[in-house]
Amino acid sequence: MPVVFFYISGHGFGHAVRQIEIINTLQDLAPDLNVVVRTSAPEWLFSRTVRRACTRLPGETDTGVVQIDSLRPDPHQTIVRAAAFHDTLPRRIDEEVAMLRRYGADFVVSDAPPLACAAGRAAGIKSVLCANFTWDWIYADYIADYPPASPLLSSVQEAYACASAAWRMPMHGGFETIAPIIDIPFVSRHARSPRADTRRILRLPAGQPLALVSFGGFGLRDLPLETLDCLPHWGIVLTTTTDPPRLPVGVHAVSEAEMYEAGLRYEDLVRAVDVVVTKPGYGIVSDCVANDTAVVYTSRGRFPEYEVMVREMPRVLRCGHLEMDSFAEGRWKATLDEAVQMAGPSERVRTDGAHVVARSILGHLAVS
Repeated sequence: MPVVFFYISGHGFGHAVRQIEIINTLQDLAPDLNVVVRTSAPEWLFSRTVRRACTRLPGETDTGVVQIDSLRPDPHQTIVRAAAFHDTLPRRIDEEVAMLRRYGADFVVSDAPPLACAAGRAAGIKSVLCANFTWDWIYADYIADYPPASPLLSSVQEAYACASAAWRMPMHGGFETIAPIIDIPFVSRHARSPRADTRRILRLPAGQPLALVSFGGFGLRDLPLETLDCLPHWGIVLTTTTDPPRLPVGVHAVSEAEMYEAGLRYEDLVRAVDVVVTKPGYGIVSDCVANDTAVVYTSRGRFPEYEVMVREMPRVLRCGHLEMDSFAEGRWKATLDEAVQMAGPSERVRTDGAHVVARSILGHLAVS
């Protein structure tokens, strides 16, 4: 069977979770297909959520954006690290070409490391960029403050230009040097467990409105749990990987290990709550779109994707903005109430992007 290589950015969890959804769909359609994943994203994310066997090759494939925490990027360090990475790109391409040949790769999917596109071209293998943004679009905003790093943009763009095509997700930016561009639906994760069952299994209140606090792979310190004005009307849900400290009444900790052991997934939890409190990023927004869950969002610092998300979200889901002062001081109730009481979105969008992409990959491989 053919071998499909997925190069996945380790920036946050969003790139990984959407490609895992594609991988699961792809392997459901072609169970014997060989899938290899090249990424610096954490191993547990794959072992818990990839449903069939795949080969994971840990390694840095891009540098993404350096984060101080979930809400504060570090533009200077972002550019410094990205420039250093691309200074070594010729060597890295050679190493990846050797790896692609060693594993007999037939097709490359990138979300969204430029390295993958350049290595695919050098190895004589078709590659596609499958993402909602390109890193040159993100870096261009930062480089304005650091002109000596301007060669970084051309390096990223030249690497992307090696791609055979771009499969562009909604809420997008960049893609200037890639052709053709094919727009695809949202790649979303759909809950499988009924809402009531998920609440029962996770010991969450059955009849109370719940808000899930979700800030991705970077986490968030110092949540104002002791001063939340939404308690006890709202229940607040946190996911944890360790035993949590003593929590206020009305704040519920869900053990990620127990959730996965019970056969549940994060998307089941998203569906079980009424609102997700988060920064606006593609992964959590697409999950909320697919599961009809409202979003209350904070600012996320200087990150170009934020403006696109804020502009597009009202079209596809119920959402409300929580000012940073209100977020930090625990004044959440008014915005939570407003978001959950909103009328449904004006547009019903497709969320079957994983199936569309999987079928496209099989079409390129001529696998039925």
